[in-house]
Amino acid sequence: MVVADRVLDTGGTLELTYWSLNGGGSLLEGFPEFAAQEAKAVEMRQFELGVVPGLFQTRAYAEALAAADVRRGAITEEEADTRVSYLFTRQQRLDSKDVRLIHAVMDESCIRRLVGGAVVMREQLDRLVDLFERPKTIIQVAPFSMGERRSLALPVVLLTMPDRSMLGYAESQARGFLTRETETVMAWSRDYDRLQVGASSDVVSLEMIRAARKDLRS
Repeated sequence: MVVADRVLDTGGTLELTYWSLNGGGSLLEGFPEFAAQEAKAVEMRQFELGVVPGLFQTRAYAEALAAADVRRGAITEEEADTRVSYLFTRQQRLDSKDVRLIHAVMDESCIRRLVGGAVVMREQLDRLVDLFERPKTIIQVAPFSMGERRSLALPVVLLTMPDRSMLGYAESQARGFLTRETETVMAWSRDYDRLQVGASSDVVSLEMIRAARKDLRS
C-alpha cells in the first residue's frame, strides 16, 4: 500500500483505506468514516481544545496520548500502535502535491497543556512553529482571555469537498459524528467564523507558541 501511494502520489489514501478496514477497532466509532471524507476534502477548518490537532502532532506527542489511553485500560498496546500508525498515514496528505488548505484554531490549552513531558512538548511546539512556513496551513490560537466570547465550546471540524459541499464532524466521549445536515453545518461554520475573527492573528499566535516553548525551559 505504501509503495502504491508513493507511485500514485495519493497522499496515503490507499493505506488510509486499508487502516480503516483493518484497524478500525482501535479508533473511535465514526472516525474512519470522517477520515475517508477528510482524505477527499479540498479545505479543512478545525477548532481543537486541550490537545494539538492530530494532523500536526509529532510521533512522540501522539504516542504519549496513546500510552495514556493504554494505562487507563481504554485500548491495548497493539491498538495504540495501530492508532499512531493510522494518524501518520493521515498526515501524508500534508506533503502530497494536492495538499489541501488547513485552517486550525487551537484553544490556548493546546499549547499550554503538558503532554509527554517537557522534551516531547518542546518538540511539538517546534513542529507547530515549522508549520507556519507552509503556504496552505494557517494556525491561530484562541487565547484564554477570550473567555465566554469563544463561540465554540467543543472541538469541531468542517470539511469542504471538491463539489464545494460541506461536512461537519464532532465527537462525544463515546463516538464521532459526521453530519451532512445543512442547518447544523452552517451553524458550526458561522460559529467558526466568529472564533476565527476573535482569535489571535497568525503573527501573534506564532509568538504565543514560541513563548509557551520558552516557558518550558524555565
